Amino acid sequence: EPRIMSGDQKVLLKGHASQYVKLNVGGRLYYTTIGTLTKHNDTMLSAMFSGRMEVLTDSEGWILIDRCGNHFGILLNFLRDGSVPLPETNKEIAELLAEAKYYCITELAMSCERALYTHQEPKPICRIPLITSQKEEQLLISASSKPAVILVVQRQNNKYSYTSTSDDNLLKNIELFDKLSLRFNERILFIKDVIGPSEICCWSFYGHGKKVAEVCCTSIVYATDRKHTKVEFPEARIYEETLQVLLYENRNAPDQELLQATSSVRAGGVSGASMHQYTSDEEEERTGLARLRSNKRNNPT
Repeated sequence: EPRIMSGDQKVLLKGHASQYVKLNVGGRLYYTTIGTLTKHNDTMLSAMFSGRMEVLTDSEGWILIDRCGNHFGILLNFLRDGSVPLPETNKEIAELLAEAKYYCITELAMSCERALYTHQEPKPICRIPLITSQKEEQLLISASSKPAVILVVQRQNNKYSYTSTSDDNLLKNIELFDKLSLRFNERILFIKDVIGPSEICCWSFYGHGKKVAEVCCTSIVYATDRKHTKVEFPEARIYEETLQVLLYENRNAPDQELLQATSSVRAGGVSGASMHQYTSDEEEERTGLARLRSNKRNNPT
């Protein structure tokens, strides 16, 4: 006669709630009562140990369950108490979630899902590349199909003392850059330059790989005894140029008419055109005062 192997015996098991049963779950052994296993009516374990489903047993009376037994003890504690501390790592919580779903222990599965959601690392809303060289800047701009906005912020480049409002305005420029990058991240490539050129605070705007505008936020203030560096915050101009470069998105090739219409370029210079840098009215006044002082020194009365 063929030999009866372990696990070939199928039985319907139904007993008193206080009756103990022996469980072999994936090689791990557990003792518990039928009352614990059937405490929640809508679980697979309740169906197995209330006589509704056949269970497999070996020759020594161990009930065989072909699942990983690492977290089965947590399942039993949840059935006993209605709550249980969850594992510390996401990996173990995910493993426990799989077992809870298999045994149809819905409340425990929901607790695991909430814990995994809470423990998730926040995904960055946007990534801002930091460039350190002109070559790196050109590679990023040429490789992107988006228009680009670059902010140069290098407070250490200043040779003079700052005016009293300069630090506040530097911070405002940085905050505006962060706000614009969060708002237009999907449509514009935002880049921060923290080492490259010699500017202290300057915005550059690119469309189709070409610089179309620039907003320089620094100027020199001439005092009676020395020079000061002033940092400005031309928020309206920066917003305007940012909205202008949006015209360059979703275009396959450079549009010469668009470039001419939107770029801040004026005739002059060696190459026939030079990029216009925004300067304040105060700077023009200071330039005029400097000329007057120079004339007085050259033509004393």
